[in-house]
Amino acid sequence: MRLAVISDTHLRRPTPWFEHIYQAHLADADVLLHCGDATGYPVWEFLQTAHPAFYAVAGNSDEYDLTAELKPWLALDLEGLRIGLVHGWGDRPGTPRRVAEAFAGYDLVCYGHTHRRDFSNTYGILQLNPGSLTPGAGSLAILTLERGQAPSCRFVDVSE
Repeated sequence: MRLAVISDTHLRRPTPWFEHIYQAHLADADVLLHCGDATGYPVWEFLQTAHPAFYAVAGNSDEYDLTAELKPWLALDLEGLRIGLVHGWGDRPGTPRRVAEAFAGYDLVCYGHTHRRDFSNTYGILQLNPGSLTPGAGSLAILTLERGQAPSCRFVDVSE
């Protein structure tokens, strides 16, 4: 199973750049996860309509109408793994620790908030932060999940 993971798009609406990134890197993923801070309701709506297996959580910079639509965290079971999805909260340096504590017992947690990509076993839990998907210096993550095997991750750098 191939998962595309994005976060911190910080867009009010889909731009031609974002639509290109979707087609080039996200559309063919089995599952698409957004770790919060899509910001604008139209971005969420675009992804919700475009991708058949799309999951998203609320972020701290999302517009009110979007936060009313989204939960602050989700638990997913994919390929035998219990996966948590959350944006993150509080000061950015302490986010990995807080996320690990909140999702103890999960196999993997995907989060955003820090805008720093990371795939590591931190504080006793496998964590993935895809970085911020923004024009110029953004990134996203592609996870490969196979039942009975540890997840593998590759980051994709995107530019304008």
